[in-house]
Amino acid sequence: MVQQRADANGDDGCVPHHPLHGVRVLDVTTSIAGPYCAQILAALGADVIKVERPDTGDDGRAWGPPFWHGESTMFLSANAGKRSLALSLRDPRGRETLLRLADGADVFLQSLRPGLAGELGLGVDAVRARNPRLVYCSVGAYGRVGPLSREPGYDALMQAAGGLISITGEPGRPGVRVGSSLIDQGTGTWAALGVLAALLERERTGAGSVVDVSLYETALGYIGYHLAGYLADGTVPHGQGTRFPMVAPYQVFPTRDGALMIAGGNDRLFAALCEAVGMPELVGDPRFRTNPLRVEHRDELAELLEARLRSADSAEWHARLTAAGVPAAPVADVADVAHAPQTEALGFLQPLPHATIPDLRLPALPLSFDGERAVHRSAPPAVGEHTVEVLAEAGFNDDEIAALAAEGVINR
Repeated sequence: MVQQRADANGDDGCVPHHPLHGVRVLDVTTSIAGPYCAQILAALGADVIKVERPDTGDDGRAWGPPFWHGESTMFLSANAGKRSLALSLRDPRGRETLLRLADGADVFLQSLRPGLAGELGLGVDAVRARNPRLVYCSVGAYGRVGPLSREPGYDALMQAAGGLISITGEPGRPGVRVGSSLIDQGTGTWAALGVLAALLERERTGAGSVVDVSLYETALGYIGYHLAGYLADGTVPHGQGTRFPMVAPYQVFPTRDGALMIAGGNDRLFAALCEAVGMPELVGDPRFRTNPLRVEHRDELAELLEARLRSADSAEWHARLTAAGVPAAPVADVADVAHAPQTEALGFLQPLPHATIPDLRLPALPLSFDGERAVHRSAPPAVGEHTVEVLAEAGFNDDEIAALAAEGVINR
């Protein structure tokens, strides 16, 4: 039986744009990938119970700087909309408590190091034996099988092992890490998609299923067309800076006061670009008549365009190119993005009431329903903020809760 609770707005019925209302998720994950998955599910209406260590909580709480009034901004960005249960899984009573909670849950999400869930009696067979309707989702490093399946992993390691670092950076220089944790967040997104599909399947069959995702597989997915290219003709790609390897011109060009990303993705756009920058003669140049030729002569084409684009400011070129229908965008930094009118118009940065951060704003989901953004229903919780509440809902009486607290199994 799914145990329901009132949403943050006090409505205990079905909430518009909260399709997972009434679904309970046990979030036994740390760092970013698993928590990001659980945050997506929470924003879609699920009651997410974040299981944390009683002493330090999620590892991500200590990751920084930057901190915001003492709270890790990395933790804040992946844990909105959840309730925190501070519970020791090192203690058999803590593990039994979690199993009792799993009896009434819909989703069990875990990212424990490979093999640890089974060692603790929290593996898929043990948990689903008690609750066959449960969707059990594991977020791993290298995947559930293979010679590396028992090794741990983090985002940057998977950018290395999965080939991303080798194709990121400037030509002729060592590869670099992509500047955000896209492997973690991508894996979290795949996990959420898998959970949603499994819940939908459960509606048809009445039975839960097992979902597996991994950081390594996400990394491989992100280099999909590069893998296809290698399999086709043996091409091993390397860093191209801002250049898109299969299309030219498609890269950042310096302007008089900054830089502009320009995409001349086909012959029509290339002709429009040449007209907009006052160089129509390039269209008939035999070196640039087709995209494969432009890729072959990319350096010569880039040199000609760069000399012209340096003659005016980014805003002027952006206006001219946009008017001509050529995709272009100024190169913005994070501060620019935070204050951009487009960001404001989309309502992407969501204010959330928080006990110690009066001006807290966090990125909402990049997802809308019927024109309304999917938003977080509450701020990220303090460690153990909802321990007593969650256990009471699961049928623990006051004496049981007090005994668990006295022995350090929970933190309330």
